[in-house]
Amino acid sequence: MPSALPTSTAKVTKFTNCRLLKGESLVTQDLWVSSFTGKIIQSQEAFYGQLCVPDEVIDLGGRIISPGFIDTQLNGAFGFDFASIPESDDPNAYAKEFKRINQLLVKTGVTSHLPTITSSRPEVYHHALPFLGPSGASRLASDGTESLGAHVEGPFLAPTKNGIHPLPVLLAPKSNDLTSLSDCYGPSNLLGNIRLITAAPELPHMTFLIPTLTSPPHNIIFSIGHTESTYEDATAAITAGATMITHLFNAMRPLHHRNPGIFGLLCTTPTTNSSPSTTPPSSPLVTQNIIPSLPKPITQRPYFGIIADSIHLHPTTITLAYNAHPSGLILVTDAMHLVGLPNGRYAWNNDFILKDGIHLRLESDGKIAGSSITLVECVSNFLNWTGCSVAQALKAVTETPARMLGLEHVKGGLEGGMDADLCVLDVMVEEGRKRVVVDEVWKFGVRVFEREGEERGTIMS
Repeated sequence: MPSALPTSTAKVTKFTNCRLLKGESLVTQDLWVSSFTGKIIQSQEAFYGQLCVPDEVIDLGGRIISPGFIDTQLNGAFGFDFASIPESDDPNAYAKEFKRINQLLVKTGVTSHLPTITSSRPEVYHHALPFLGPSGASRLASDGTESLGAHVEGPFLAPTKNGIHPLPVLLAPKSNDLTSLSDCYGPSNLLGNIRLITAAPELPHMTFLIPTLTSPPHNIIFSIGHTESTYEDATAAITAGATMITHLFNAMRPLHHRNPGIFGLLCTTPTTNSSPSTTPPSSPLVTQNIIPSLPKPITQRPYFGIIADSIHLHPTTITLAYNAHPSGLILVTDAMHLVGLPNGRYAWNNDFILKDGIHLRLESDGKIAGSSITLVECVSNFLNWTGCSVAQALKAVTETPARMLGLEHVKGGLEGGMDADLCVLDVMVEEGRKRVVVDEVWKFGVRVFEREGEERGTIMS
C-alpha cells in the first residue's frame, strides 16, 4: 500500500478547479479548510467576512472532493482483530495496535468508523471497549481514522442465524432491565463507548429493552441483525426505537412473497403516528392465515447495511434493495482482520479462515467468513451494479451513515463548520467498468495521504 505523505502544515487551504459532493450531485465549487480548527470554512465568509488569504491553493484539475468515508461495520484490518486481546505484558498493546490500524486504514479513504467486535466472551468486551470509544476529542490528524464509538455485533443473536459467530458465547437477555447487557459489555461501556448494537429483537426481553438502550443516558443505536425475526417482529423493533438493519439479507430470514421478512421494512410507508392503527378490513386471505394481520405502523423506514463485495449478495439483490429505499442504504465492508494480508490460511476462533483474494471462508464448513474488501472497492462495485451516479454511490458512505449516526451536522458533508475530513477522488474507466480511486485523504484539514506514481493536482502558493 502506498505510503502517507508528511502532514501539511498549512493553516488554511483552498481547493480550486474541483467538484464537490453535495447531496446527490457533483458541484463545481472551491472549498476552504483550516488545519487549525480542523473544520471546513464557509468560502464567502472566509474571503469577504474575515478577509482570509489561504496559505495554500491546490488546483485539483477537475477531480472530486468527497467527505471522508464512514465504515459502520469493520471487524479489524491489517492483521488485527478488534475482538482479540494481544498476547503481551504491555497494558497498552491493544491501544498501540488500534492506532496502527487507524493510521493504515485512513489511506483507504475511511476517515471515521465504528470498530466492530463480533460475538465474544465478556472479558473481551471489558478489555477492548474502553479503547474503542469515540476518539475525535483529540482531533489529531496523525492518529488516522477516527473512532465514532464501537459497534458490538452480538452476542445477543439468534443461534440459528449465527453465521460464523461462535455458538458457545451467544446469549439472551434474562430480564426486562439491562443487567444481562451490563454484565456482558460492562456498565461503563453502555454509557459512551458503544455507539451501535446488533441484536436479534425476537430474543426474550430484547424488544422491551430497545427504548432504554436508545434513550439517554445510553443513546445507543439498535440494529436488527443475525435474527429469525418475522416482518411483525422487525416492525415491533422499529416501533420500539430500532433504526438500522445489519448487513441486510445476510443472517436473517429471506424475502418470501407471503412474509416479506425484514426486507419488508424497506417498503413500508412511514407514518407520523406510532399509535396502533385501526383494524384493517377483513378478507378471505386474512381469515385463512395466508396474509398475517397488519402490525403497528412505523414512524420511519430503517437504514440498512449492504456488503457490496460480490460474495455476500448478488448485484441484482443490491439493486432491488437500493431501489426500494435509496436514502437508507449504507455501504459497509464487514471486513475482517485479513484485509491487507496475503492469501493464506489463518487461525481464527479454534478454526481457520482461508483467504483467497477478497474471498474468506471457514475451513471447517465453508461458511462465508466476513469480507476482505475496502470501502472504496464497495463504492466502485455499487456504482457499476446499480447504474447510480458517482454522487449517489458516494452518498452511501458519507452522508447516509452520518445521518444514521446523528452526525449529519459534523460528518458526511462539505458545509462550513463541518469537520474537514476529505477524500480527493478520481474515477477511471477500465474495460467499460468505472473504478473510484482515492488520490488524497485529509483529516481535520491536514493531508495525511497521497497516492504515488501519477501526476496530481498543481499546488499554487
